[in-house]
Parts: sequence; C-alpha cells; structure tokens
Amino acid sequence: MSRPSKATAVLGEEKRSHRTKAELRQRAAAENALITGKKMRERPEVKDNEKAHKEWQRIRGLLEAAGKNEALYEATINRYCMLHAECLDFERKRQSFSDQLDELTENTELEATDRYKYQAQMQKNILAVDKQLQTKRRMMLDIEKECAMTISAAMRSIPKTTAEPKNPLMGILNDDDP
Repeated sequence: MSRPSKATAVLGEEKRSHRTKAELRQRAAAENALITGKKMRERPEVKDNEKAHKEWQRIRGLLEAAGKNEALYEATINRYCMLHAECLDFERKRQSFSDQLDELTENTELEATDRYKYQAQMQKNILAVDKQLQTKRRMMLDIEKECAMTISAAMRSIPKTTAEPKNPLMGILNDDDP
C-alpha cells in the first residue's frame, strides 16, 4: 500500500517537489475546501465527566498544534473521550475486584469450599469486566484508525495532477471558440 500524499504545507516546508506550481495551487485549494473553519466543541456529557474532559483537553491541544482542530472531527473525538473515561472506570472496577479476590484468598475464617466458590465468582466478575474493557478498547482503536484513515483519505482525495490544458490547434480544427 502506498503512503498518502503529503499536504501542500509539508511540501512547501521541504522546498522540493516534483509537482508544478499549478498542481500545488490546485492541491492547496482542494485542501482548503476540506476545512469548515469551525472549531470542535465539547459535548456537555464530556464536559461533565472529569476524565473525559481531561482527555478532550489533551486531544484538542494536540489537534490545534497540528492545525486539525476541525468541527468535522467533533463527534468522533467526543465519543473517543467518553470511551476513554469508561475504560478508566472499568480498569478501576477490575482492580477493585482483584483486590477483593486477594482479600478473599487470604481470608482463613471461611471454609475452603465457600472460599473456592467465592473465588470462582470473583474470577468470573474479573473476566466479565476484562471482556467489557477489551470491547471498549477495540472501539477506541477503531476510532483512532478511523481518524487517521479519514485524514489520509482526505489527502488521497486531492487530485495529484492539474486539468489537462486544451490544445489551441485542436480547438481551431474542431471549430471551438477559444
């Protein structure tokens, strides 16, 4: 798979490209057409969740630094931040279950059969939380891929060559008006 085309800003910084000035102007115009000019807004549910809000601020800062603070990414980034907060909550729950399992293992007051039964139940709870956590992490990874692929796809959708100039001689032969 070939890598995506570089943005015109990158090509301008490198000061070397095989593209003509006309191609670069056309690519710059196409890139600018992909920008709404509006900044992302944080949804209320993200703002109310302390962990999600902190992740929102981090990602927004990164996107601003990259010049990608664009309203088109708003829904995806909000969803990503909520998933991040949910993952942190699941990790906290898993740790709590794990601590309780350790306490149960050290408890000598319970009969062995009861202790084994409770340990099995706690392990099932830990596995259930792990399964939910893995599902959330998979969703986060999909969003991360989507965002990267969306940006790459946007760069690939920009035409690499300018429109073919009309041959004036063919225009005269075909009796076209110039």
